[in-house]
Amino acid sequence: MKIMILGPGCAKCKTAEKIVKKVVAETDTDATVEKVTDMMEIAGYGVMSTPAVVVNGEVKCVGRIPEKDDIKLWLNS
Repeated sequence: MKIMILGPGCAKCKTAEKIVKKVVAETDTDATVEKVTDMMEIAGYGVMSTPAVVVNGEVKCVGRIPEKDDIKLWLNS
């Protein structure tokens, strides 16, 4: 599983990355978490507001820090 955190590196983006990594570790999910800061790559996903979370190429969350329960659902689907 590949999870990408899209954002320029603001505080909300860093928090989103931290929470996603924590849930991945807690659930012992086989996933890589990658931080994407390139605005052209971010725009390629149609994302205009950050932070955003992409799981296996599908945008799951835009413009907010995801909740732990949301992340767990994404990891199990």
